[in-house]
Amino acid sequence: MKKKLIGIWALALVTMLWTGCLSKPMGAVPVVAVALTTPTPKPTKPAATPTPTLTPTPVLTAPVGQSGAWQLRFAADFDGSGLNGEKWVTCYWWDDQGCTIASNHELQWYRRENVTVGDGMVRLQARREAVQAPDGRDFSYTSGLISSGRRVADLTVPPKFAFQYGYVEMRAKVPRGQGLWSAFWLLPADQQSRPEIDVMEILGHAPGTVEMHLHYDDATGKKQRQGNEWTGPDLSTDWHVFAVDWQPERLIWYVDGVERWRVNDKAAIPAEPMYLIANLAVGGDWPGAPDAQTPFPSALLIDYIRVWQR
Repeated sequence: MKKKLIGIWALALVTMLWTGCLSKPMGAVPVVAVALTTPTPKPTKPAATPTPTLTPTPVLTAPVGQSGAWQLRFAADFDGSGLNGEKWVTCYWWDDQGCTIASNHELQWYRRENVTVGDGMVRLQARREAVQAPDGRDFSYTSGLISSGRRVADLTVPPKFAFQYGYVEMRAKVPRGQGLWSAFWLLPADQQSRPEIDVMEILGHAPGTVEMHLHYDDATGKKQRQGNEWTGPDLSTDWHVFAVDWQPERLIWYVDGVERWRVNDKAAIPAEPMYLIANLAVGGDWPGAPDAQTPFPSALLIDYIRVWQR
């Protein structure tokens, strides 16, 4: 019975299709689209993303503007988040919870809190704020200093870093403003005040002028001083490299790799280990006090400090 019903239904279906075809003109035979289904492939494990390859930092082979064979003896690139205590202290060796240079009549009190590291640089920040030193002296400003010397008077304690002869350079951006005094200099490791090599000093009211000085005692013990200045563009608007090449027979000062002054008097050239200092002073006999237009806070920004030797 089931087979007979299936046959009847099949015959009826063929008849309907044939009748429909005859009712249409020739050439209009309907085309039935058949959808082809592509089998879904089995999921595969995605390929691992390759690890990016860091471009190596170029190997430093010489100071800015120099050629020949040099060895890097000391490098501070300030790439971390804090000051490297193995290389730096934040005051002179007479540190007493801070420090200043009273003989210059400077107006700032140097504090550890004014030295910060970040974004690949160290900031020596001057602020207009009142503080009192442990000895009761009042100061209207605070600022920052870094030194590779000692923070104590005890000469049996070695300095953080001292050297005799070499090429010392600092890449920095100086602040502008009356009463601000940026400096990068060298002092003797025996903690005397001379000799002194001033790699650069820039007064905030004249940010286009680099002051370069040498202080020393002559053969009779008399205090001597030689100095020069170079005036260029406003150095507070960009980064610049300040350097001295200290050799037994000469001292040569550079700005951005270009010689700006030299001393060839061998008797005046320091011949003893010296350490590094960078600081931002406020006021004093030389720059004078800040005025109402001096911006605070202001900072001496330092990208790196390096010492090379041949």
